[in-house]
Amino acid sequence: MKSQAYRMTMLFDFYGDILTDRQKEFYDLYYNEDLSLGEIAENYGITRQGVRDVIVRAEAILTELEDKTGLIKRFHATKTQLEQIRQDAGRMVQLAARMDSAELESLALRVRDTAETLLKE
Repeated sequence: MKSQAYRMTMLFDFYGDILTDRQKEFYDLYYNEDLSLGEIAENYGITRQGVRDVIVRAEAILTELEDKTGLIKRFHATKTQLEQIRQDAGRMVQLAARMDSAELESLALRVRDTAETLLKE
């Protein structure tokens, strides 16, 4: 994965719904809104350590879920494989045009377009 912030954002996107409302709020403010622990603590009238404890607990829950399910890992692998399919289909379109095979070109275009659609989702 790219960076710690990216990893934490992915964990939240995939598994954030299982957190408590407070955990979601603090996690979102810290990682997505880039507020400091002190800023969050001040806004909620609690200690900086209290905010940190909530965020650390949320991180542990999300990390444990990823360790058990591997959804993010599979997501990245699938994305890489779809990109390869898209590239291969593009090459097939070129070869089909050279071979003057309209049917093969049509099939390759369909595969490429499907891969592109899936990559956008």
